[in-house]
Order: sequence, then structure tokens, then C-alpha cells
Amino acid sequence: MRRQRPAVLVLDRVGGFPQLPVSSDDATTGAIIALVLALIAALIGAILGGLAGMRFHRKVDRAGLGR
Repeated sequence: MRRQRPAVLVLDRVGGFPQLPVSSDDATTGAIIALVLALIAALIGAILGGLAGMRFHRKVDRAGLGR
């Protein structure tokens, strides 16, 4: 029968998770800024996509009416 060895955790060997030298206030501010930028990028993408779709459908409507 094999003898089981106790589980050795890698994080215990290296001293736990690495920590960034950033305060929680700075991290929160950065996360809020990133969220706002992501929302703005999504809004701009939606507007540009809507404009492109509207342009395409207007071309299709004009081509269909000429028959």
C-alpha cells in the first residue's frame, strides 16, 4: 500500500499571493475610470453600428423601389 504524503501548497512555499503596491482607494478609482471608458466605448460602437446599419438599409430601400 502506498503511503500518502501531506499536500504541499505552492502558495505557502512562496509566501502567499503577490501584492501590488497600490492602495485600495487608487484601485477603486482606476476601476471606476475603466468602467466609464468601457461604457463610453460601447456607446460609441453602438451609435456607429446603428448609423452604418441605417445607411445600408436606406441603400437597400432605394434599390428596391426602383423596380
